[in-house]
Amino acid sequence: MHPEMHVALHRFRAAELRAGADAYRLAAAARRPRDLRVRLGWTLVEVGLRLAAGPRTAVAVL
Repeated sequence: MHPEMHVALHRFRAAELRAGADAYRLAAAARRPRDLRVRLGWTLVEVGLRLAAGPRTAVAVL
C-alpha cells in the first residue's frame, strides 16, 4: 500500500470517528437527565434482588 493511500484512509477513518463522537455528544445532551425517582426505583430493585438471593454462607478454611 502506498503511504499516500495509508494517510488518506487514516484521515477518512478519523473523520468518521469524530462525526460519530459529535453525534453521540449531541444525543447525550438532548437526553433528559435521570431524575431521582428513576435512580431510587432501580436501587430498590437491586436491593430486592439481593434480598431474594438469600444470605451467603461463609466457607470455613481449615
